[in-house]
Amino acid sequence: MAAKGTATPAAPAFAGQYSGPSRWWAMLGVGLGVLMATIDVSIVNISLPTLVEQLHTDFATVQWVVLGYTLVITSLMLATARLGDMVGTKRPYLLGLGLFSLGSLLCGLASTAGWLIAFRAFQGLGAACMQALGVAIITMIFPASQRGRALGVVGGIVATGLALGPPLGGLLIGFFGWRSVFLVNLPLGALAWFLVVRYVPLSPPGQPGQHFDLAGAGVLMACLVSYALGMTWGQLHGFDAPLTLGLLGLAGLSLAAFVALELKLAQPMVDLTLFKDPLFSLNLLMGLLSFIQLGGVVVLPFFLELVQGYSTQQAGLVMMTVPVSMGLVSPWAGWLSDRYGSRGISLLGLLLLALGTHGVSTLRPGVSLAAYILHIMPVGLGMGLFQSPNNSAIMGRVPPHRVGVASGLLSLARTLGNTSGLPLMGAVFSHAVLASAHLPARAAITQAPREALAAGLRGAYRVATLLALIAAGLSLWAWFLDRRPGAGDGMNSSI
Repeated sequence: MAAKGTATPAAPAFAGQYSGPSRWWAMLGVGLGVLMATIDVSIVNISLPTLVEQLHTDFATVQWVVLGYTLVITSLMLATARLGDMVGTKRPYLLGLGLFSLGSLLCGLASTAGWLIAFRAFQGLGAACMQALGVAIITMIFPASQRGRALGVVGGIVATGLALGPPLGGLLIGFFGWRSVFLVNLPLGALAWFLVVRYVPLSPPGQPGQHFDLAGAGVLMACLVSYALGMTWGQLHGFDAPLTLGLLGLAGLSLAAFVALELKLAQPMVDLTLFKDPLFSLNLLMGLLSFIQLGGVVVLPFFLELVQGYSTQQAGLVMMTVPVSMGLVSPWAGWLSDRYGSRGISLLGLLLLALGTHGVSTLRPGVSLAAYILHIMPVGLGMGLFQSPNNSAIMGRVPPHRVGVASGLLSLARTLGNTSGLPLMGAVFSHAVLASAHLPARAAITQAPREALAAGLRGAYRVATLLALIAAGLSLWAWFLDRRPGAGDGMNSSI
């Protein structure tokens, strides 16, 4: 049944050539790649103290093990997505899977912090290909009537990766040492390679005579790297620091230059005409806002450990509530969007998300574990209910020769949302803690009273609630736009 209230393009010509089991084997292959790329964002975090000790380095240096990986993914996401639109999605995806697996092996063999950082950047190159093109492949091999369900499974895989990362990393380090955190990807990568080669069809390349926009790729890379570094530096040294302001200013200038360049080119890096479709733009903006507010998780360990008195291990287990609840509901949300349409389901998810963030903003010291879980679980349920239908709506509004870039934009919205949300929520938390405790600007937050730390949590999640309500307002606007005559045709009538 076609989804109501969304565009209903025909599936690509080759999608009908594959049976249901073949599609789901292809989903498993792509899903393993998505799982590895997602786990490797969080699994390394728990190994940082071990890396400082065993590689004889300092924390400032070892942070680049995480930062180098995410910077490469962020800066190359759209470049690899555009490559997929030009030559087809399967080959670049396999290239990324091979680079990621090789990078994992090299990381596991690294002898110094410098080599580990370099190999993590190399690994990020492969992860960029997988994250940028995974959704595109799923969109192309599943018919429109099953697209929501398929993307819901992908959303569940992402949530599973986020939940598994910290506990899996702790177990691997405890039993086999830090190198196993990277080497565990090798058997998974081999299985994913076999499944993708065997079951994922070769998608047709784009129109002949296309050229890669090197100038646009370079300017966009400068913009994204400057922005990511500026947000990271601002989080560490303040957003009024000269280098922070310089990096963010450079990002703004680069963005303006990129837009001006793309508007002049016949074959741009990103087809900006996609944004002429208000429903495509609104859905992408809603996705960005949802991941910005999700940055509130950065303050939860302070509340759980310093206010509630949980150990690090206990706090890690409790923090799995959000990703686990996301993973449980995402496939069902996709199925519901296929059956009833994406608009109402995604709006309900955003309202549930706002309810959850508001509930967290009321927490006080001494709250029971059961009450804490009941307050924060709607955050995960709302995100899971929103993401799959929203992603399906986005991918349903692009023509087939732009499905790679649309997939890349989805992944970029998630990455930029995290890049923006973590320092934003951290800054709000710090300001609220210091104001509540009447401490000077550079005071150590960990020394603040329990009530001040709880006040910081409440302040951060009030901002998260505001962002969720803005996203819900945009969703309501999109719902009304979608009811206009001809709105369902979008840009994808030929997909």
